[in-house]
Amino acid sequence: MLHTLLSSMLRTLQARTSLCRQASRYLTTRARLSKIMSNPSKARVTATHDLPASEAKWINLQRLDYIDAKGRERTWEVASRKTRGKAGIDAVAMGNIIYHPSRPPSTILVLQFRPPLNATTVEWPAGLIDADETPEQAAVRELKEETGYEGKVISMSPIVAADPGMTSANMTLAMVEIHMKEGDPEPEQHLDEGENIQRVTVPLDELYDRLVEFGERDGFVVAAKLYHWAAGARFAKDHPDLFKTKL
Repeated sequence: MLHTLLSSMLRTLQARTSLCRQASRYLTTRARLSKIMSNPSKARVTATHDLPASEAKWINLQRLDYIDAKGRERTWEVASRKTRGKAGIDAVAMGNIIYHPSRPPSTILVLQFRPPLNATTVEWPAGLIDADETPEQAAVRELKEETGYEGKVISMSPIVAADPGMTSANMTLAMVEIHMKEGDPEPEQHLDEGENIQRVTVPLDELYDRLVEFGERDGFVVAAKLYHWAAGARFAKDHPDLFKTKL
């Protein structure tokens, strides 16, 4: 009887401790967001101009003539990047997992102003692949530049389309592990001139809910690739029977 009572009390204490830790992590994240939002970026779009293709530095705008599946001749407008290098891939995004001795597995997100949206976005770190780089090399470099963290690439996705209805731009997703030691400070970013990137670390088991809050309550625009990954993870967690191997 005493053993049962003690076990019950221990489980209650552990549950309360877990809730306290989650609350502490939540408050830490909210405090960082509050600081960001209380000092809003002055970045904004001030004018929009039509840009002749001959003056575009980064992007080509083209008309495609093609034949559809029924043999009809059609046209399509497409934007393509001028910077694609030897890898044949425009960009890489870094899906990152931070391992820490006393904290839950987390991921680091970046907040930055994106002129095409005239808004601040929530994304995974990402960047263009330099002319002579491999996607893996670009992933490690861009992660360190944008977040300060050094990671190890554990997997690479196939080449995927970014917005196939509008652009030929493509990318790949690098999953990266970051291992921290107890007491390690948050590293310094190595941003290029003109970049203003804020970092927010979120526990993986809270990622989907936090992204919803970012979009619905905080007024940020969440990148589709990040939201889709988090939504897929949440769906798999909520519907484990769908992913069981059938005998």
